[in-house]
Amino acid sequence: MRKRTIFAGIGVLLLAVLIATPILLSPGTPTAAPAPAEPIAADEQAATIAAMRPTRPTDRPVIAIIAWNQATELSDFFSAYGVLKRADVAEVTVVAERAEPVQLYPGPKITPEATIADFDAQHPEGADYVVVPAMDPGTDQVIADWLVAQHKKGAKIISICNGSRMIGFAGLLDGRRATGHWSAVAELRQKHPTMTFVPDRRYVVDDGVATSTGITANIPIMLALVEAIGGRPVAERTAAELGVASWDARHRSAGFELTLEHKKTFIRNALTFWRRETVGIPLEQGVDEVALGLLVDAYARTNLASVVTLGAGGAPVRSRHGLLILPDQPSESARVDRILPPPPTEAPAQTLENELPVVAARYDLPTAKIVALVMEYPWAGGGR
Repeated sequence: MRKRTIFAGIGVLLLAVLIATPILLSPGTPTAAPAPAEPIAADEQAATIAAMRPTRPTDRPVIAIIAWNQATELSDFFSAYGVLKRADVAEVTVVAERAEPVQLYPGPKITPEATIADFDAQHPEGADYVVVPAMDPGTDQVIADWLVAQHKKGAKIISICNGSRMIGFAGLLDGRRATGHWSAVAELRQKHPTMTFVPDRRYVVDDGVATSTGITANIPIMLALVEAIGGRPVAERTAAELGVASWDARHRSAGFELTLEHKKTFIRNALTFWRRETVGIPLEQGVDEVALGLLVDAYARTNLASVVTLGAGGAPVRSRHGLLILPDQPSESARVDRILPPPPTEAPAQTLENELPVVAARYDLPTAKIVALVMEYPWAGGGR
């Protein structure tokens, strides 16, 4: 009797899949191209930059990028590191709780440059800035306590994307104006009722704490920090090298919400397991951190590709600015279905814009639109 019940259940499940699959595979209704965000008034942007300036007199502020050993978001981390090191306006150190490799997600491992204890011994007065990438679920008590201690010493705390969960857990969103990734805003408002959510801004600064929206806000907020430290000409030079035209706080929150078509695409990609593939991304010495992060994320967020990084002999690779990256597999014996070209070296901030049409051609337009949504990127191509 029990076996008959099990087989009946399997039959019902298969029937449901057979019925649902044609619906899920059907093309979605075309949507209009997203309306562009309005530029920020000059006086408001100037006030935001002023609020990010160092509070202590110094020619070379100290910036700590904190990473959680278990899981730190790839693009959040790599973009912050790549932009700040390229600008060369501060002493930048990658800090982790333990002297062990940091697992990035999705992606390879990296070697931190100091532990929390090491950093505190070297900088007893504290950092000038602490950058906090997403490290979901963002509930590590050691990091939370350290962020509070750094803020009390005078450090400005800057979260990227869901790094807002971590600083919220530390109590640093309470009573402040803030923003965050569109998917986490309801959670942040529920957990931190005294926080005031600010829509239509991709980064917000309030009383020594800065927050930002999705993954693609990390480059603009880092350029704003570069401008606050090094001045407008340095920020313009860095932006030009990266391929960025504007880094003000402009954003259109209404352009990012999970629609029925998005849900259909998520479910369809999960069900059509036969479409899944493993994509390899070569790591070469001097790889650009910003381009690498955006390229890995672009494919990992499709829900159709597992991404692995490949290095010659599986040996560690030094990135453009000296970070030690540990590849997932040796390139000579890679177990992948497809190998992409190496991340670009020119205009790395344009990587996502250039790769989304490739993703659409490889998989389909709805999947590319999912990538843009998850990364909170205002992709005009998604409106076709």
